[in-house]
Amino acid sequence: MAAEHACLPLAGVRVVEFTHMVMGPTCGMILADLGAEVIKVEPPGGDKTRNLPGLGIGFFRSFNRNKKSVVIDITTPQGQATAAELVGQCDVLLENFRPGLMAKCGLDYATLSARFPGLIYVSHKGFLPGPYENRLALDEVVQMMGGLSYMTGPKGRPLRAGTSVNDIMGGMFGAIGVMAALRERDRTGKGQEVQSALFENCVFLSSQHMQQFSMTREPPPPMPSRVSAWSVYDVFTLAEGEQLFIGAVSDKQFNTLCDVLQRPDLAADPALATNAMRVAVRPALLERLGEILKDHRVEALAPKLEAAGIPYAPIMRPEQLLDDPHLRASGGLVPMQTEDGGTTDVVLLPLLMGGRRPGVRMPLPGIGEHNDEILSGLGVHAPD
Repeated sequence: MAAEHACLPLAGVRVVEFTHMVMGPTCGMILADLGAEVIKVEPPGGDKTRNLPGLGIGFFRSFNRNKKSVVIDITTPQGQATAAELVGQCDVLLENFRPGLMAKCGLDYATLSARFPGLIYVSHKGFLPGPYENRLALDEVVQMMGGLSYMTGPKGRPLRAGTSVNDIMGGMFGAIGVMAALRERDRTGKGQEVQSALFENCVFLSSQHMQQFSMTREPPPPMPSRVSAWSVYDVFTLAEGEQLFIGAVSDKQFNTLCDVLQRPDLAADPALATNAMRVAVRPALLERLGEILKDHRVEALAPKLEAAGIPYAPIMRPEQLLDDPHLRASGGLVPMQTEDGGTTDVVLLPLLMGGRRPGVRMPLPGIGEHNDEILSGLGVHAPD
């Protein structure tokens, strides 16, 4: 395991992480998976994310693997001194607290960079510097502000995406910034501040629709109201209420779909000869296909579509993905020991590097589990 770790691209990089929830921890997890030593600083009693209920219950286990945990109370002078000393032994600092908190604790970039000019300091915020920078933000807030909720829901009903897309994406951009800053430090010997923000992430996601308006001067409609470029590109209800997305995006694929459904009459219909002609009568065509498909079972139809090269997708729920044969066979789901001694299956980074998936190297840390290992080198003892 040690030899394997030494071969990872970020082996030898040391990161101290002052984060909670999703955005900052995602950045730290990416760096940890790629080989960095990531030290998570938790407050006395532990990161409150460990005990979130409801939809937040999986946050800590999902975004904190391959890290070490130390407990430091950064609200006290002693804790602030200890934290600053630890920072001095690290290449990178990550934080995602509300504006002003790190400065209040003497752990802001201006203060620390004066002592440690090689430090790469990554702030994960709601907004980059500008008129909004002091606002508090949540993923849902910026999805509403950044055009994503408008484009996702039906007209008049803005709808947030079903997961923390901007938090996770913000952590990704934070990690990209770290890797770029490390390369720049190799050349200059100097660190720098990196900032990643939820609002700007969301606007980046909406940028294609912004360009669509710039080019056409027509406001893009929400995705449920869009005019599809393809005639067959929809979710169909099959036998026993099962649903299946089917996309036939070329004339060849449409004819192949007709063959799979054993409906040569559709392929031979002159009114359906080209995609443009089919788009012109799309509602009627989808109704006809719906009548045909309602008697088919997903388990019987899906293999035929796959063999024929027709794009299709069952509508999967998150719990079903735990048994997805592709994720299992490709190594995308692996066991991790949890802080309570049990095990859980976790989703790895969606990366293949040199034929390998960056995986789980360490159990999920308990609160302050690595205090002695990390803090003893600072001349500080773990709290009782």
